[in-house]
Amino acid sequence: MSELITVQPVILAGGSGTRLWPLSRGDYPKQLLNLDGDRTMLQSTADRLLDLERDFTELRAHPPMVVAGEDIRFLVADQMNTGNPAPSVIALEPVARNTAPAIAGAACLAISEDVDPVLVVMPADHVVRDVTAFREAVARAATVCAEHDVIATFGIVPTRPETGFGYIRRGESKYGDGIFELAAFVEKPDVEHATVLVSDGEHYWNGGIFIARASILTKAVDGHAPEIGKAVRASAADAKADGDFVRFDSAFFSTSPSDSFDYAVMEKLDPNGPVNVGAVVVALDAGWSDVGSWDALLEVAATDENGNVNQGDVVSIDSKNNVQLSTSRLVTSIGIEGLVVIETPDAVFVAPKELSQRVKELVGELSKRERTEATSHRKVYRPWGTFESLDQGERYQVKRLTVYPGASLSLQLHHHRAEHWVVVQGTARVTRGEEVILLTENESTYLPVGIKHRLENPGKVALEVIEVQSGSYLGEDDIVRFEDIYRRD
Repeated sequence: MSELITVQPVILAGGSGTRLWPLSRGDYPKQLLNLDGDRTMLQSTADRLLDLERDFTELRAHPPMVVAGEDIRFLVADQMNTGNPAPSVIALEPVARNTAPAIAGAACLAISEDVDPVLVVMPADHVVRDVTAFREAVARAATVCAEHDVIATFGIVPTRPETGFGYIRRGESKYGDGIFELAAFVEKPDVEHATVLVSDGEHYWNGGIFIARASILTKAVDGHAPEIGKAVRASAADAKADGDFVRFDSAFFSTSPSDSFDYAVMEKLDPNGPVNVGAVVVALDAGWSDVGSWDALLEVAATDENGNVNQGDVVSIDSKNNVQLSTSRLVTSIGIEGLVVIETPDAVFVAPKELSQRVKELVGELSKRERTEATSHRKVYRPWGTFESLDQGERYQVKRLTVYPGASLSLQLHHHRAEHWVVVQGTARVTRGEEVILLTENESTYLPVGIKHRLENPGKVALEVIEVQSGSYLGEDDIVRFEDIYRRD
């Protein structure tokens, strides 16, 4: 093509990542983690197509669009605004409805009267070692999708018989250069079937990456999943800007069926059918991994001379082929082999690596027992900073608050607890009833039950405060907000 092809990266940043518990949890899922390197998985995904036009002059890449859930929106915004590229849009799903509505919503937001970009839809929690090969595959797919009414998906060249992935069977070569008709999807196989699939050279792992013009995506959704198309199109039409975010209309979005893009659209594509949209598979050999379990970290992270992945404060003697990760304490081992040992401040997970995928069962058991560790870390992230529980007992709790420079907690009160704040670093501006006071290191204030109060950091360094709570009920839902610069309920 002689015209430039506009590429719009779309990053799907939903998902709870329970397979990497206890490091990944509902309030801080896998895509926000830094598992290997200087950047988190979300940031690395955003970096993947940075300056695409530098290597492919026929392409022009927009800043990425991120689709995320309400509950992690501030964490996503913080990571996406740290270093390049800043996002073009962070679109918020009011409820989780799987990948088909998320992709359809992104396509609706991306298209305009002037631009019908080629969307490159990528999950936020994958690892790609060979970024050059990935970008080359994107360039091939984007060129084909710009010229033809097709949706492309990447077929990951398999390296082993894997039972945890679905597979794609390729058909005839369609447009050359490693691009084939998509002949069929294959459900997750058993070991014997997976061995056959890997050996025949016609099957790929299904990586869940999609490329197509925005108009073709919306056409395919409208034709093959009309209930999703109707709900999402109305939701996108009534979307509202809110600071760093664009919010899909909740009333319309909530009426959408929940379905994956594979089931709702891809498996139904037929170039000769009534919708007239085809499907192609683009072979990708780029060191891809979905890091779907702890043992997968052995494939993507740096190992020592004994094949161990050791991260954090780990000392190991005569131990081989283990994943050993520490976040807060010294982890030691002698003579172990093939184990996963994951330490966090409030939980330790130990399992043979071949059973590590069963961690989802463990999380389910914790949820049944109503253990907060199933979904929440001891350190909790907020748009203003973090708080971490240090100690608790009947009628008391001690926390450490870290407030970012220039940040502010909401003006609030509690019906059931009193608080005592002690400043250990920085300067605090405290609203206490009708008065406003400044506190510096080693100064404190007392906040009785029922008094309106707010904590702010007017300084240029992080504010550290020890908070001592006392009362009959200490839950986080005992908050009545009056003013909040972050527009939380």
